Amino acid sequence: PEELLRLIDLLNPANEPGRLTLICRFGADNVGKYLPALIRAVEREGKCVVWSCDPMHGNTIKAATGYKTRPFDLILKEVEAFFDIHRAEGTYPGGVHLEMTGQNVTECIGGAREVTETDLSDRYHTHCDPRLNADQALELAFLIADRLKRDRASMAHPQPTLAAQ
Repeated sequence: PEELLRLIDLLNPANEPGRLTLICRFGADNVGKYLPALIRAVEREGKCVVWSCDPMHGNTIKAATGYKTRPFDLILKEVEAFFDIHRAEGTYPGGVHLEMTGQNVTECIGGAREVTETDLSDRYHTHCDPRLNADQALELAFLIADRLKRDRASMAHPQPTLAAQ
């Protein structure tokens, strides 16, 4: 956290709101381990940042077939954790970065159409990193929208706590 605070001071010395976006790319298995402490440090020091989630890079794996890929379920898991952590910390998630294409590629595994590791060779067109195909990107967008809708509804009608009863 201290290095992050030093970088924030260096990049945004006037603490201008909206000037600095922090893009988190921990991977689904690490986001819960590292993000809460960073959020707490930034909040404790009153720093103005926009928090964004990049669930793509931290979830890149090498399939048994040799292709670099990203499991849809891990991408979704990291996004869900990102939102859960911000909710628990009382802060606001500011965005999600996805690598996608409108083409019907088979570069990321999983999703409703269940792209498998065996399917990767069918339409693996990327020259760099694996991208969500159009169906996977839309599925993820709708899942995120549903999550935001649920969160908004629960904030409008909060459950009473024991202290409030």
